Amino acid sequence: RYWRLVGLTGGGPLTRQELRVDERILHHLAGVDHLDEQLAGYVAPAVANGRLAPSHARLAERIRELWSQPRNAVPLVQLEGNDAETAREVAARAAAALGAQLFEIDADVLPTAPEALQSLCRLWNREVLLAGGALVVDARGIDAGNRERERRVCRFLDGVIGPTALLTEQVLRGVERAAVILPVAPASRAEQRDAWRSALGGDVGQCNGRLEQLTSHFSLPGRRIESAILQARASAEPGEPLENALWQACRRQSRDRVSGLARRIEAVAGWDDLVLPNAQRELLRDIVTHVRRQVVVHETWGFAGKSSRGLGITALFAGPSGTGKTMAAEVLAHELELDLLHVDLSRVVSKYIGETEKNLGRVFDDAEAGGAILLFDEADALFGKRSEVKDSHDRYANLEISYLLQRMEAYRGLAILTTNLKQALDDAFQRRLRFVVGFPFPGPAARAEIWRRTIPTETPTEGLDFDRLGQLNAPGGTIRTIALHAAFMAADGAVPLRMPHLLAAARRVYAKSELSLTDAETRGWS
Repeated sequence: RYWRLVGLTGGGPLTRQELRVDERILHHLAGVDHLDEQLAGYVAPAVANGRLAPSHARLAERIRELWSQPRNAVPLVQLEGNDAETAREVAARAAAALGAQLFEIDADVLPTAPEALQSLCRLWNREVLLAGGALVVDARGIDAGNRERERRVCRFLDGVIGPTALLTEQVLRGVERAAVILPVAPASRAEQRDAWRSALGGDVGQCNGRLEQLTSHFSLPGRRIESAILQARASAEPGEPLENALWQACRRQSRDRVSGLARRIEAVAGWDDLVLPNAQRELLRDIVTHVRRQVVVHETWGFAGKSSRGLGITALFAGPSGTGKTMAAEVLAHELELDLLHVDLSRVVSKYIGETEKNLGRVFDDAEAGGAILLFDEADALFGKRSEVKDSHDRYANLEISYLLQRMEAYRGLAILTTNLKQALDDAFQRRLRFVVGFPFPGPAARAEIWRRTIPTETPTEGLDFDRLGQLNAPGGTIRTIALHAAFMAADGAVPLRMPHLLAAARRVYAKSELSLTDAETRGWS
């Protein structure tokens, strides 16, 4: 009855109740093995059939050795890292080497009631004794403030037997069962290049040597490399070079790995949409050069072998609100054909100690794996100056800034910080910035040019005087807002866009901000 080989049915005294063989046991005795239906709501077979890099294959062999010990001495294997797909593939390879089926359970579905959790452990342990399965527990993203959930995961891990692996971004310390911690690092660039060549086969020649760029910007496990190639072959137009389709396929394969801590901005702005002095435009083009040629400089020319720090490209865009800082980030993403990830500070910053650092680490890891550009808007809120430690709040706030300093030095992608208050940033950040681009408030000639580029050529216009419009002392963001309001007014009247529409829209936009227009700014608009 402890292993639920038989159960009691009927009522009345114990001696009058019937003994009924459990359905799972009956099928096992009949030679039909399948997962217990009572476990089906919790445990599912782990799907893993991708190719492993040599370093990951060696890790799988190490796990097989650990799991080959006597059942009462099999340790828990904690697979630490943010690449759950690779960790699952490694665990599946180890289980297959033992002749066992790998199953997976999400820590979120573990029962909260102790009796139900104990029953689940017993059912799984019976399954291990019957069929010899292996289990991987996905406990990624355990909230630092949810101690009860963490204790529940630990109780479950202590209660199950047999080969067990834990997927976690941070080591779980509350487990009493003997555990071995094995970090799962991404495959090296050389291993990824070999995986690309192997999966491409005879199509390697169509890449025109762009594999170096692919492995530099995207860090994909074997299964995603194969998926990217299939997607590229299916989406490539007749006569289109496969290298272009591969680049776009890699971007798509990386997008679902982005957590909810950042949102992707569709970059549509180009160089023609950006109105800046020549000096600033040259700095932006220098950033593009550094991103495109970092493989040559870091790896081919050996600069990465000198130090692992400072390999990332960090840029600060500083200037008044509405002067084009975010648009410049879009222009870079559009030019480089990379995704632009806008970091949501409301989700990153947490009141729990250590949670902010973990969220930031996840954002950097996701962006690095997907070759994306990170955009920290209003960066002074996160990268502010460290203060004198007067209480525990100051201490932990300083720890967050110190962690950011270390993480940015190790980041291998492009990170852009925007701020209206450059002087509010910590001095240590400014020393580590490779580029600082100042966005000045536009003068009359620049404002007139912004008006010209803001209103699309498809828009019907009549009598627009861009020089007079340039008299309005407003940045580009405000100009775009006014133009959009005026376009709706004209469209509602089914007439071309005229100066009076822009005057009425400017008054409404300024009234919203509790500002007033001067006669000198709007002279000749009506």
